[in-house]
Amino acid sequence: MNEPILFLLILLVTGIIAKNQSLIIAVSILLSIKIIGLEEKWLPAIQAKGIHWGVTIITIAVLTPIATGEIGFKQLVASLQSFSAWVALLSGVLVALVARGGITLLSADPHITAALVLGTIIAVSLFHGVAVGPLIGAGIAYMVIKMIEYL
Repeated sequence: MNEPILFLLILLVTGIIAKNQSLIIAVSILLSIKIIGLEEKWLPAIQAKGIHWGVTIITIAVLTPIATGEIGFKQLVASLQSFSAWVALLSGVLVALVARGGITLLSADPHITAALVLGTIIAVSLFHGVAVGPLIGAGIAYMVIKMIEYL
């Protein structure tokens, strides 16, 4: 058995043990692509564009309340009158700036990617983390709001 398939099987078992549906689905799709023999065609495209596709899907999910009419201009203006919304707004700016620095680091030092992938796998499989960037801003906002509320 080759190393990539063995590694993916270990991740699949980890996902099953941790009951992490996202990891199970992701690994199952990658294993299927490899087993079917489409890896030379599909894996480079997924590697090159997968993050962009994921961010696009998350953005669609976040914007859906606007499309359904649950959120409109009235709600937007009202939300910006709360302290929590301003913390969230600033967190969004901060996470975008932090991500820019991350891209610079990964471009200059690509082997960091292995540690990044390992950290993401650990967080997703063992701590039920979510491997998506836009939620980081919301998570930071939540922590800041909770810390201020605690004081």
